[in-house]
Amino acid sequence: MTDYTLETPVTSERVWLHVRRRAWLTIFLPLAVLTYLVYTWFAFGVPDILAKAQPERAAILATDSVAYKVHVTKNFRRNDVEVAIEGERTATYDPALLPNWVSLDSENARVDLGDGYFIDIEGKTALFTIPEYGVVKGTATKSGVEIELPEGPVPDWVKVDPRKLDVRPALDKRLQVTKTKIEVHNYFGGWENFWFPFRSPLHGMSFSQLYALALSADRMDPDTSNLWFIADEFLKNPDWQHGEIFTALFETIMMAVLGTLTAALFALPLAFLAARNFTPSRLMRFGTRRLFDFLRGIDMLIWSLIFIRAFGLGPLTGALAIAFTDTGSLGKLFSEALENIDNKQVEGVRATGASQIQRYRFGVIPQILPVFVSQVLYYLESNTRSATVIGALGAGGIGLMLVETMRTSRDWENTSYIIILTIVVVILMDQGSSWLRRKLIEGR
Repeated sequence: MTDYTLETPVTSERVWLHVRRRAWLTIFLPLAVLTYLVYTWFAFGVPDILAKAQPERAAILATDSVAYKVHVTKNFRRNDVEVAIEGERTATYDPALLPNWVSLDSENARVDLGDGYFIDIEGKTALFTIPEYGVVKGTATKSGVEIELPEGPVPDWVKVDPRKLDVRPALDKRLQVTKTKIEVHNYFGGWENFWFPFRSPLHGMSFSQLYALALSADRMDPDTSNLWFIADEFLKNPDWQHGEIFTALFETIMMAVLGTLTAALFALPLAFLAARNFTPSRLMRFGTRRLFDFLRGIDMLIWSLIFIRAFGLGPLTGALAIAFTDTGSLGKLFSEALENIDNKQVEGVRATGASQIQRYRFGVIPQILPVFVSQVLYYLESNTRSATVIGALGAGGIGLMLVETMRTSRDWENTSYIIILTIVVVILMDQGSSWLRRKLIEGR
């Protein structure tokens, strides 16, 4: 028998047609992507957002997150000069112990901001000497501020207004003059009063001094040891609230752990009801799977808002939101793992005369244990981050404290502190879960 193979003849016209199609496809796809990007650019109002953007504001917040400022204030109502960290009354320097860059002479003052920048306060007048520009003069009056500038164009960093003079030639140097006060800001790197409050007897001590104090027999407080006194002063720092932040972090971790474990405990038995090879009832499988879809179909944030309405604010609402969402997600994953098990191992256990519970215990659970452990630990890591967002809505924990510090620009360094601690906790959770995964699955 002869075998005939029908082949379409390859001609130059067909080759040219194929090349043209590929060329049109090569041109059309980039054009389609470009058209979509242009559409989204205007549909999402990106030009308006960029027009309203304030990059200088972002620079100021970035500076505040890694530095602090000392205020030198001449108040005309009290007719005195105060030097205070961040302008706080509780962090005001004693007039006899002023920083070496501030010198007072009765009601007048001279502030050395470094790099050739000087501010002289004489009565109600401030003279700001700026290298390569000149002297900016602002005098407070009953109606506002009289301003004298060097000749030439006015720089962008000089804000001239009849009611206020604002001069900021650099991010770390600033002068403000109004009819009620003259205020100078001088920035320094680091976080102010991070370890101990300004009025604490431990303020300004080095680590070696603190170590020696902890071992000393002479107690700072007769009722407690020096070591506990140091720890108590640190944890009760009113500016940084270390004790409250550590408690909030613990609440966030407990929220994630409780929610994840609760979800895992409920998802595993429900997964058996949703697995095709364990539940012959099609109606039961359908109902269980739709339950999973319902639980994970509603976002965790929505569940959190629902439970806040039902039970009020607190970590319990966050744990319930995590548990409800993850029950649906883990239940689906566990049911798929159950459907993919090897039945030979189950049959081998059955051949020994084992009961149904024993078949599940020794024939099924060992096969899905790696999936169970891996997924639960992964969701635990993810929920540690999610618990922060849920807490910001009112569930408590570190998220709520983060939102409170973000409400004012003055506390931006506290915001950075909380964000860094949250990242550290997530890293530790990741390392811990990796170690636990190796122990439980690989036996190492």
